[in-house]
Amino acid sequence: MSRFFSDKFAELEAYVPGEQPKDQQYIKLNTNENAFPPHPAIAGAVQEESANLHLYPDPECRDLREELAKTLGLKADELILTNGSDEILNFAFMAFCDRHIPAVFPDITYGFYPVFAKVDQVPYREIPLKDDLTIEVKDYFQTAGTIFIANPNAPTGIALPRNRIEEILQTNPYNVVVVDEAYVDFGAESCLPLIREYDNLLVTQTFSKSRSLAGGRLGFGAGNPELIRDLETIRYSTNPYNIDRLTLAAGIACLKNDEYNMKNCRIIMETREWTRKELEKFGFDVKPSSTNFLFARHPGLGGEELYRTLKEKGILIRHFSLERIKDYNRISIGTREQMEKFIAVVGEIIQQQ
Repeated sequence: MSRFFSDKFAELEAYVPGEQPKDQQYIKLNTNENAFPPHPAIAGAVQEESANLHLYPDPECRDLREELAKTLGLKADELILTNGSDEILNFAFMAFCDRHIPAVFPDITYGFYPVFAKVDQVPYREIPLKDDLTIEVKDYFQTAGTIFIANPNAPTGIALPRNRIEEILQTNPYNVVVVDEAYVDFGAESCLPLIREYDNLLVTQTFSKSRSLAGGRLGFGAGNPELIRDLETIRYSTNPYNIDRLTLAAGIACLKNDEYNMKNCRIIMETREWTRKELEKFGFDVKPSSTNFLFARHPGLGGEELYRTLKEKGILIRHFSLERIKDYNRISIGTREQMEKFIAVVGEIIQQQ
């Protein structure tokens, strides 16, 4: 770092995204991108909107917000549009945490949570997952702080049913509870139906996973209109033009063809279950998943060793060095053809042990 870098960030460890190597062609099963391309209508919408790039985008995102509200059965003032769901999560850390209100989240979860806490200079507390890597809901009852729950959790892929999330809400009426639903469309229950019952609930989602727009950077938050106004204050104080014109157009076209997206989700879920069964045949311990990835370990093969061997053979998966999960790997679900290739190579590696 330079000699000009602020001391307040001197010990900051930045979030590490999944690797994107260019040295060869890989089967990429490491960043949880959707296995399918966006709906063909999106390209036309983006091309048409490109003629207006000399103009600022609508800071209120009115057309997209109305389309999203219609899709979700919500009202426009219950929604905020952001540059990916990472931005809405950061806004939540900024708006609902301070030196007197810590952030609270699991010790094994989305790696950006502690980074946001450090960047925004708020204290945080990590609550350990149980030995089976599930969340103990009672650990979050009457919690002093703003709660962040990824549901389904990442990188484990394990989801809590909605009624268990509701228990956390009921026991924390004076705290904001943020439910990060980046992967919810792959088999979990959304908490969106609860936002009118609990004014302290913020639900965040993304278009990156189930709607094939990881490259478009589009996310949203849903909650009580007063909660949304708090977040809009942060947005207008940082970047009111946070969604560009091309992404706004892509988002609208995406939602107008949402059955295409949901059909692809069902195919991914079927491929996920096929992959799970095949891994279990090789002796893998595979955690139950409600996402577009699997979290798995093999009793006779270290997680890092499997990751490195697969990379040498042109397949990328995600390995985490954290002590509790160093034997596991996160495996994104690609196309059936990609997963068949992955399983075949894994079988070769296991046979060589």
